[in-house]
Amino acid sequence: MRIFTLACSLAALIVASPLSAQTLNVASAGDQNMVDYVKDYLGPMFEKAHPGVKVVSVGTGPGDAGSQKIYEKLDAQKGSPTTDFDVVVIHQKGAGQMVKEGLLAKYTANVETAKLATGDAAKNALGTDVSGFVIPMFQSQTALAYNADMLKTPPATFAELADWVKKNPKQFGYNGIKGGMSGVSFVAGWVYAFGGDADKLIKGPYDAATKASWDKAFADLKEFNKNAVITPGNAGTLDMLNRGEIAIGPVWVDMFYSWQADGKLPPNMKLKLVSPGMPGQPMYYAVPEKSAQKKLAEAFIALATSPQVQADGIVKKFNWYPGIDAKNLEGKLDKAAWDKLFTDVTPADLSQNGKPFPIAPYFNDILEGYERKVAN
Repeated sequence: MRIFTLACSLAALIVASPLSAQTLNVASAGDQNMVDYVKDYLGPMFEKAHPGVKVVSVGTGPGDAGSQKIYEKLDAQKGSPTTDFDVVVIHQKGAGQMVKEGLLAKYTANVETAKLATGDAAKNALGTDVSGFVIPMFQSQTALAYNADMLKTPPATFAELADWVKKNPKQFGYNGIKGGMSGVSFVAGWVYAFGGDADKLIKGPYDAATKASWDKAFADLKEFNKNAVITPGNAGTLDMLNRGEIAIGPVWVDMFYSWQADGKLPPNMKLKLVSPGMPGQPMYYAVPEKSAQKKLAEAFIALATSPQVQADGIVKKFNWYPGIDAKNLEGKLDKAAWDKLFTDVTPADLSQNGKPFPIAPYFNDILEGYERKVAN
């Protein structure tokens, strides 16, 4: 009898927890709002739909450096049976590298919502074919935020901006290339404007000799920086704009609108997408090849890229552009919420001046060139 009771107790214990309890580890490159989106919004929603599952959200830092940390973790664990991460949220540059090195699983055929993202960003990451390995979490765009009280007529081009900064020293601020991607975007936009053939940098093919034609652009940017303020990051630029310490600087559109909605930016702040353009990019959902929870990871991404979650979470809650095609949000997003994103940066502005980042080798050359010829 005692043996029977013990056996029943053990069976009950097994059914009750250890084997049914599962953890889904989600690692996000990007600012804290990326981590909070999973921790406070997506995670609880997924846990409610999957009793016994715990979603753990961790951040690896802003910009490409955050994706690099995810790459380093996956690369270090490629000889292990499993990796620490089950879902990763990564930038285009990191995604291309991870696909090339076999660190990501080809999973999108198992996720129905993958069919809702048909744009080029779902297939191409800075010149690398990532079809099947990623689904865009959202599309993002950078623009210049400016204080309309301090700057009545904002510059419309990079050339006008350079002239304005010379006449108004220390009123423009950006975070260089190490404190977040808004600064990286500004530098890429500068090279597009002054470095020659921007279309070639975006579409390729790669020619290593091209970077020699950027010398004057970098020399001018170094001179420009003497009259600019280097801010401590994406949030740092917004902070300085909020305090009136600078009048204009590059920001992510989603962060701008979120800060404004939270009362952290005054209503007199506006956006301008200058010509010939500034880059934006998607963030990607991907599944590591060595994920211990691939089925759960796919279910999590299916939820995260569903039209209702894209409408409520991506657009309404965080002011991002949807990762799936916008037409799929029809009937799930009121017109006022959608139009809010196009108050200052119109669809025509995005079409004309919203650019991709350069293909990866040119991207690397720009960053290296900035370090050697501008930052030093």
